[in-house]
Amino acid sequence: MSRTAYVNGAYVPTRDALVHINDRGFQFADGVYEGIAVRRCKMVDAGPHLDRLWRSMGELAITPPMGRKALDVVLSEVIRRNRFSDAFLYIQVTRGVAPRDHAFPANDIPATLFVTCKRFDFDKVLQRALAGVTGITQPDNRWGRCDIKSTGLLPNIMAKQSAREAGVFEAVLVDSDGYITEGSSTNIWAVTEDGDIVTRPITDNILGGITRARIKTIAEKLQISIKDAKISVEQAKNAREIFITSATSCTTPITKLDGEKIGDGTVGPVAKRLIDAYFKFTDN
Repeated sequence: MSRTAYVNGAYVPTRDALVHINDRGFQFADGVYEGIAVRRCKMVDAGPHLDRLWRSMGELAITPPMGRKALDVVLSEVIRRNRFSDAFLYIQVTRGVAPRDHAFPANDIPATLFVTCKRFDFDKVLQRALAGVTGITQPDNRWGRCDIKSTGLLPNIMAKQSAREAGVFEAVLVDSDGYITEGSSTNIWAVTEDGDIVTRPITDNILGGITRARIKTIAEKLQISIKDAKISVEQAKNAREIFITSATSCTTPITKLDGEKIGDGTVGPVAKRLIDAYFKFTDN
């Protein structure tokens, strides 16, 4: 658990970290967030994460609470104060505190910013990735702007809870046409019967994952071809491999979906190469 949090200009013990009852993030989920993995005291892909944070704030017309350089200082200080070598930083920005009204406040108000930091076990994630996980399909009933990393995550939460109740790791979301979009908290990839690696285009109402982009870069260096394309549930279940990516899942294969084996039911060779390459990247 985080020892020290940052809230609106102050570093405070996490137990004392509070936001106002009229904060619009609390009442309306009127806010955005980012999560950044920290490996050996170094933030992983911090630049792209903050690029996405600024984009999300811009899409919701939230005035940034501070500049990029100032936020970099805050994040580094939160890491230092919590004394975790491997950690996960959570950053949340809301529109701020105002009397409850659905429309934006008439006057510009200061945004709310808080940052927390908790211990993160990369070794555990690696062990899980090398063993593989299981998943179930769930209908994708999220809103039409999943490209914004909004705190409005109730559909994701319900899907993840269904996965937990089914005893599996991830919920694989499926659109009304029967095509996979992404996971409840991850991006989804498949190695098809033809050997192509495909992942849903980010133009199709999915979140542009930072780890997703990193894996594409790594794959290019390994001369592994990846295509942005839709894949149906049937195609996924007949795929050679399926894997998920995120800041906390890194690259993790799904070896069984809806109780059906993917490939031979073990971690495949493509995922193994990407797992190895991604962890080498984080260790540099």
